[in-house]
Amino acid sequence: MSDLFEAAGVVPPKAPLADRLRPRALEEVVGQDHLLGEGGPIRRMVEAGRLGSMILWGPPGTGKTTIARLLAQAAGYQFQQISAVFSGVADLKKAFETARARRAAGQATLLFVDEIHRFNRAQQDGFLPFVEEGTITLVGATTENPSFELNGALLSRSQVFVLRRLDEVALDQLLTKAEAHLERPAPLTPEARQTLIAMADGDGRYLLTLAEALFDLSPAGETLDPARLAALLQKRAPAYDKSREEHYNLISALHKSVRGSDPDAALYWLARMLQGGEDPLYLARRIVRMAVEDIGEADPLSILVANAAKDTYDFLGSPEGELALAQAVVHLATAPKSAGVYEAFKAAKRAAAETGSLAPPAHIRNAPTKLMRDLGYGMGYQYDPDTPEGFSGANYFPDGMERRTFYAPKGEGHEAKIRERLERWSALRARRAAGRD
Repeated sequence: MSDLFEAAGVVPPKAPLADRLRPRALEEVVGQDHLLGEGGPIRRMVEAGRLGSMILWGPPGTGKTTIARLLAQAAGYQFQQISAVFSGVADLKKAFETARARRAAGQATLLFVDEIHRFNRAQQDGFLPFVEEGTITLVGATTENPSFELNGALLSRSQVFVLRRLDEVALDQLLTKAEAHLERPAPLTPEARQTLIAMADGDGRYLLTLAEALFDLSPAGETLDPARLAALLQKRAPAYDKSREEHYNLISALHKSVRGSDPDAALYWLARMLQGGEDPLYLARRIVRMAVEDIGEADPLSILVANAAKDTYDFLGSPEGELALAQAVVHLATAPKSAGVYEAFKAAKRAAAETGSLAPPAHIRNAPTKLMRDLGYGMGYQYDPDTPEGFSGANYFPDGMERRTFYAPKGEGHEAKIRERLERWSALRARRAAGRD
């Protein structure tokens, strides 16, 4: 191809920097030492000279395609690549037929399937016989949780390896390689260098794309600070997909930060989700759930604050209404915690399922007719507010069912007073049951 360009007097375009710096050996891959380093599981496969089928699960730009290509090279397998985005049944059949022909000639095939989670269940099942008979060694790449997106049968025949988001050290190594390749340092202050690395958001390929733009566009002789760098390059949107695993990871982080009484971490995750485009009303609903599930009667005001935040957001919208969500998150994170009501209701539901259709005791049944009154409905009922203590001590469980305690308040916040009151009522009930009062 380069000869054709030269014959026409045209300078061929350069490959992107990320492609020019693609590792040529497994030892050059950065950030995945837990898999490729000394004692790593993939490294052991290569040393043994025999590859097993595997799923490489990790964020974009962490080296999935590169690792697959280098594995085939290191083990002497023929590398064949297809993409689930662009391939159909006919493409799969052709790939399997080609691999079968190679096998007959004594050549092993590593079939790399990019975005394997995009194949439907039937297409995924199509891999099974060819994996089982050894026609192909399957290496699938996915950014989605294999547990949710891949067939159990396919997972049972493959090892799942998790690739890590590239950390600052790995990204800095890539930037240093780019500087060596281009034979000049990046025109950045130390602070701007860290900013560039942060912009990459753990994606090595994106870092090199940014670096290439930086080298091409930066004014000659100038060293950029973070503000000038931000003006020169477009900032990437946060890596966040509202319908995928990252959504559930972040909402779990927010909820557990509130539950763990860490308002700073809770605000951080709230901001991450809002910046990622999450529906604020989804967050408002989750905040209300936190109030009833993790706080309850320890701070009864929390549910009012959570609902008020939802109403405020409804009234103001973004961005002003988001502050109400932040206020609610801080209130809930700093409130005393109790799952007392949550656990009590679960226990009560279990008891209701166990006891079936036991009727209420006669004294608390409604008696709107003479026949009902003649049958004893409502007889002996005491109106608690009229008693000296405001408490009658009567039994409200069904006849024949032993009294059970579902709600056990902790001694935190408002529940400390509730606990004291329940203990006093329990003592009164016991005295009256014994006929001493």
